[in-house]
Amino acid sequence: MEQTLATWLLPIVGLIAGIAIGYLVARSSAPNRTQRQVDDLQERFDTYQSEVVTHFNTTASLLRKLTSNYQDIQDHLSDGASRLALDEQTRQRLMAALHEEKNGSRERLSSPAFTEPPKDYAPKGDDTPGTLHENFGLKSRH
Repeated sequence: MEQTLATWLLPIVGLIAGIAIGYLVARSSAPNRTQRQVDDLQERFDTYQSEVVTHFNTTASLLRKLTSNYQDIQDHLSDGASRLALDEQTRQRLMAALHEEKNGSRERLSSPAFTEPPKDYAPKGDDTPGTLHENFGLKSRH
């Protein structure tokens, strides 16, 4: 009977010891896995913050360039208006329009008034028939 008791007791003690050791190993490895997840999330967050800072720095730099280019264009237009305008009145109107645009107020130039509306047909002489005349384009048989 001693032999059967030892036969049963040894596997039961081994099973209990295995469960205890497995529990301790699982418990000690769980914080390492959690710590790795926290470290991974922290690294991803740091990378994201770095990308956001880089994005806004690049945006600020591009806006400075845009402002500079806009000023260069205004200067170019101003120089062109002063050099290329045909008469003094045109030069003054162009310069005034450029300076008003710089200051934020913009006045629209009025379009010239036409005395005659545009024609949607070809004008004809008094002695020739119009395009809607029944004899238009036909040679006379005299």
